[in-house]
Amino acid sequence: MDSLADSVNSPLWLDTPLRPAARPALDGDTTVDLAVVGGGFCGLWTALRAVEREPGRSVLLLEGDRIAEHATGRNGGFCEASLTHGEHNGRSRWPEEYDELTRLGIENLDEIEETVGRYGIDCGFFRGGTLAVATRAHQVEALQPSEPGFLDRDAVRRVVDSPTFLAGRLSGPATCAVVDPARLAWGLADAAERNGVRIVEGTRATRIRRDGDHVEVVTAHGVVRARRVALATNVFPPLLRRLRFTTVPVYDYVLATEPLTDDQLAALRWDPALGVGDSGNQFHYYRITPDRRILWGGYDAIYHFGRSIEERHEERPTTYAMLADHFHETFPQLDGIRFTHRWAGVIDTSTRFSASFGTAHGGRSSYALGFTGLGVGATRFAADVMLDLLAGDETERTRLEMVRRPAVPFPPEPVAWAGIELTRRALARQDDTGRRGLWLRTLDRLGLGYDS
Repeated sequence: MDSLADSVNSPLWLDTPLRPAARPALDGDTTVDLAVVGGGFCGLWTALRAVEREPGRSVLLLEGDRIAEHATGRNGGFCEASLTHGEHNGRSRWPEEYDELTRLGIENLDEIEETVGRYGIDCGFFRGGTLAVATRAHQVEALQPSEPGFLDRDAVRRVVDSPTFLAGRLSGPATCAVVDPARLAWGLADAAERNGVRIVEGTRATRIRRDGDHVEVVTAHGVVRARRVALATNVFPPLLRRLRFTTVPVYDYVLATEPLTDDQLAALRWDPALGVGDSGNQFHYYRITPDRRILWGGYDAIYHFGRSIEERHEERPTTYAMLADHFHETFPQLDGIRFTHRWAGVIDTSTRFSASFGTAHGGRSSYALGFTGLGVGATRFAADVMLDLLAGDETERTRLEMVRRPAVPFPPEPVAWAGIELTRRALARQDDTGRRGLWLRTLDRLGLGYDS
């Protein structure tokens, strides 16, 4: 496709001279109060919150690659308040505590905004809410036409103009911000270091073991002996065997256009602070970046047999061509616009679409994983959960059923691959027909509830 011809396979957010130089690797054995394994959002928030909550605590963050190299620097930059992957998923799984989860999620997003301001993190943080759009007739009813916030065809096109939009629903600024995720991560790393955290990169943890009243994290560059350990490895193979079936890695694919001209942006009528998402199971998410590109992602989520995570999975021409086709159908007024970047990232997908938490090594280590694409905001909440668990504190967070009960694990292969493929096809049929078939209804009854 011509519009993709000059694109580079590189995440837009990382393709910048603003990217910090890599930090040195660990340089020998060391002992600390807290070791954090993983330098994505979850690990960065945990390290920063640890020293904010207890100044003077010695904290070491270990990153196997570079800060923001993987999911943290490859997502769409939607920082959502939801801790439960949306209202429907939250109400169906935790109906009695959904209101509390909603309150905690909004407070968490407020605190992210406060942190960005307090540390002066320049990451294009704009809190404009989201627009959910129906592109098929059977999706309109799900947007609740009788409730405030509903937009009919003409009204939704006055917010963002696309001939494919049949209806929409606006959620206010309390619910979501857009952000440059890589610059947010780099800013969090800088803030953590200014508060005394030590960060090492290129230092992959290979083993974790208890040693008396400490936990040891083994790397090729030395052994870290820590009073407490927080595990934030998310999609990558966990150091705890008990977690090996908790998530599966699903590849998500993204395009970014060249910067829009003033006339092109005006033709869309689109407030750059507003994120947009389709209402289907296989859905697109899209937003305006700080430099006025359109980031266009989603739809074709791909699982590779055996929980495979390999660089070769990031280049998928058929998916990129499909994304480009869908983009041009959605915005025909941008005919001739070209894509400059294409990339993929791996999502730590959970059967309940939100994170699981727990402890190991007699409470000396804690973990969080399974954010399923909504980790930009929810990881900060998870950081406080992990720190609460390590402290042995009972808090409003640790009392939540969502925290106390983990997700149902995925089965081993080949059952996992067969089940995921069957589910993908069933979701596509529902998108086409509007009917939730037998397979999806069965998953609903089992509490696996694939609805997004």
